[in-house]
Amino acid sequence: MKPQVWQLQQAKARLSELIRSTAHAPQTITLRGEEVAVVLSAAKYRELAKSRMSLYDFLQGSPFKDVELDLTRSRSTEMRSINFGD
Repeated sequence: MKPQVWQLQQAKARLSELIRSTAHAPQTITLRGEEVAVVLSAAKYRELAKSRMSLYDFLQGSPFKDVELDLTRSRSTEMRSINFGD
């Protein structure tokens, strides 16, 4: 079964069907034509949550992990620029 798009009123009226459909694919809910939510199975959620990398792990894997940063805050109201070196 392919993912289905549900209008909010349709999703509310057919909630049981929407929930059952998540066993096959995440389901998208729209409000006034805009995607506002995705409903997925608990198993898929656990899989995604388990595979999430922490910010610390992400930064440790960064090629810039050994770059020293000056994190002091400037009180200047002028435009700030970022210098990545040469």
